[in-house]
Amino acid sequence: MLRLKPFGLAVGVLWGGGCFLVGITAMFGWGDEFVKVMGDLYWGYSPGIVGAVMGGVWGFIDGFIGGFLLALLYNLFAGE
Repeated sequence: MLRLKPFGLAVGVLWGGGCFLVGITAMFGWGDEFVKVMGDLYWGYSPGIVGAVMGGVWGFIDGFIGGFLLALLYNLFAGE
């Protein structure tokens, strides 16, 4: 059985951290297309420090919800 909140937090930290790092590297031209696409979904996400923080926050929220739901479905299908 997966614990919902810790799994959601783990996925949120990984996805939010990844979005933040890509936002930072996009300042130098690496991953800027990813940031442009995700910027359509995550308000304020853009290359740069402030944009990377915004992307990290949105990514954490998105990752937490997705991880929580994934753990919930896993527990449901596993019969636990």
